[in-house]
Parts: sequence; structure tokens; C-alpha cells
Amino acid sequence: MYLTRNIDSELLQWSKSEHRKPLLVRGARQVGKSSTIKEFGKQFEYFIELNFEEWKQLHQLFTGNLDPLRLCENLAILFNTPIIPGKTLVFFDEIQSCKSALSSLRFFYEKMPELHVIAAGSLLEFTLSEIPSFGVGRIRSIFLYPFSFDEFLIANNEHFLLEAKQKANCSNPLHESIHDKLVLMLKRFLILGGMPEVICNYIENNNLLECQRILDDLRISLKTDFAKYRLKVPVSRLTEVFDSVANQTGGKFVYSKSAAESNHKQIKAALNLLILAGLVVPITHSSANGIPIGAQSNEKKRKMILFDTGIFQRTQELNIAELLMESKFETINKGSIAEQFIGLELIKSSNCYQPNSLFYWQREALNSNAEVDFLIQKQNEIIPIEVKAGTKGTMQSMFLFLKEKDRSYGVRFSLENFSEYDKVKVYPLYAVSNFLNQKP
Repeated sequence: MYLTRNIDSELLQWSKSEHRKPLLVRGARQVGKSSTIKEFGKQFEYFIELNFEEWKQLHQLFTGNLDPLRLCENLAILFNTPIIPGKTLVFFDEIQSCKSALSSLRFFYEKMPELHVIAAGSLLEFTLSEIPSFGVGRIRSIFLYPFSFDEFLIANNEHFLLEAKQKANCSNPLHESIHDKLVLMLKRFLILGGMPEVICNYIENNNLLECQRILDDLRISLKTDFAKYRLKVPVSRLTEVFDSVANQTGGKFVYSKSAAESNHKQIKAALNLLILAGLVVPITHSSANGIPIGAQSNEKKRKMILFDTGIFQRTQELNIAELLMESKFETINKGSIAEQFIGLELIKSSNCYQPNSLFYWQREALNSNAEVDFLIQKQNEIIPIEVKAGTKGTMQSMFLFLKEKDRSYGVRFSLENFSEYDKVKVYPLYAVSNFLNQKP
């Protein structure tokens, strides 16, 4: 079963573009890259899939001469499928396994720009770092993540609910019954996460316990993949750091808590590999004195979150019965899962054609510590964001930031309905896409 993704419309738009470049779909393992492209391939008269990890003999075709005409002639014979520009989609899957195939993409743009070519792979950042000046200006990257909350609503056929949510804003809140239904859907999504296999199983069987088993399978599979990352970093260290990220979610990442028998340099190397693999997302400190936010960032001060709330809750072995049945959201926000969710939604709901970074602000002063969970640049404005798991909470850090940085307003995500007071716009936790897509 294939479930609709936001990237589907982007692929369709790419296919119709007159100035089309080969497309490189990037993302962590198991987020749905291959299934999405295969589904998209049904719109073409002919479809050829080359899986470089599964079929090692394919590597031989990409040795020596990388002329696209020669490659297409050989591929057409090998797959007994015509390769006709405008009618055939050529899909290079697991392309990170064949560096020469990755290098060939630029030549398709230069010599056969009319042919539809898509490539996908995991751990691509490792391979790309080893290819000097890879396809600059000749290849377009698009980034795919686990399901967003909006995609989850569509998967559940809740189109009217999504439409109502999208129309709501701070001056036009939802009816409380609709708000309550969205909160219930949000709780389920926090438990399930956004991994496609999990969402598909939930839609088909509506069995949360079975979904937990699938999440356990995925978590084990991801850790097994650690062996593929780099020979220089032991699997055991990667595992320790991965688990430590889950344990330290919500606070500044402390290297000394990650691996007892490893030094700072070794832990940093493991952490950087997990970030490159898309399994860990950093939130970097910024002084936020001007735009771009990243210009004032300090990578020595970072918080870390896992790439999926479902994987996170299984790593933490949270009680899903408590997550579902507890009415007070504060008590189910173990491991700062609300803050993690907002961070991931900010990435998923942003521009899919560039890797998106997360930032936060913190002031450390004697008897005056303050922290804002996230900073977002919207047009020429830096907007501070605070996340509250429930419906109450002080806003001292927010107002301190607004005063110190002379900013016009801030945003609070909580379980409250849409509202606005003082200089704070309040959005429900489930409405990150509303905030990003609506005009100030």
C-alpha cells in the first residue's frame, strides 16, 4: 500500500519542468525514498530501476566511459526496456554504493537533459564528501523525511480535519471539539512516529502494539547499519552515542555522558556520522543578533534530537498506554517529546530543496539563565519559539529575548487552541505547518 506524500507533487512539478536536472532524493534509511519514486514511476510509459546495492554487476556498466548515450543503450538491452526521453523514467537506487554512477548524473544533464533521471540513496553524505566538485549546478537535491503530522492526517483519510486545521489561525481558532480531535490524533502520531512502514501498518491494522514491534525491528535494523558507516568508528560507540542522544533530549548535549570509555574527539566523530546519516538532528545555539541566524551560531553549544518520535519512544521504552490514556499532557512529555516533535515538524514543513538547520537561544548569566527552544527566520524577522507540553507555563525567557533583541513577537506551541496575547502568538502543537505557511 502506498500512502500519499507531500513530495509527490514536487516530483510531478519536476517532471514537467523545461529546465529539468537529474534529481537526487536524499534522506535517512527507511523514510520511503524508493517506494515514493516507484509510485511516481507509474506515470511513465517505461520505468527502469537500477539497485546498485542489490545487483553488484551493474557497477561494471559505470566503469570507464560515462557517456549517457552509451549507458542508455546498454541499460535498454540489459532490462529489455526502451529508454525514450519523455516516456521513460530511469531510477538509480542505492546510488551511494556506486560512486561512478553518482558521478554520471552530471553528464545526463549535459548531454541528455530531456531524459527523466532520479537517483536515491542513504548515507549519501559520506559518498558525496569523497567526490570533489560533485555536479555543481547540474544536479538538484530534494530531501525526504519521515511522515509529517499533516501527511499522517491524509494517510488516515482525515482530509476535512486537515482542511479545517489549515484554515485556522491565531485570530480564527478551531471549535474546541475539532481541537480535541486533533490533540488525540497528535498523541497517536507521537507514539507511532513517521516511519512509512509503521504508518502503513497502522492504517491497515489499527494495531498499536504491532506498530511497536515494527518500530523495534526498525531500531535494530538502523543500529545494524552502523557497521556500514565508517571503519574508523566502532559500532559499539555509535550505538552508545545514539542512545545517549535519546537520553539527553531536551538539554544541551554533554559529550562526557555519551560513552564512558571514549574521549571527546571519538564521541564527536560518532555524533557527526549519525548527523550525516540523518538519524540525529542538531539544534545549534545562536546569539541571534541578526540574519542569517546561522551566522551567529556556536557549534560547541548544541542540543540533539533523534529523527523520529516513534524510534525515540521505543529507545526510551515509554509506556504507550500512559501516553494514550493520560489526560494531562505534561506527564506524558517524558524526554521532552513535545520539543522534539516541534523541531522535527519545523524541518519537515520547510523547503524540501535544501537541508534545514535548527537553532535555539540561551543566555547564561549569574542568577539569570534564559533559554528559547527554537529560533526561526521568517522573511527578515527572527522569531523565537517556546514549546510547552501542556496549556500553562511562564514565558519569562520569551519576553526577555523579545526585549533584549528588540523583536516584534514570539510564538508559543502548546496544547492551547489558536490564540494571541501581548506579543505572543499561540499555536497548538499540531499546527507547525500553519505557522510556517501563514503570513505574519
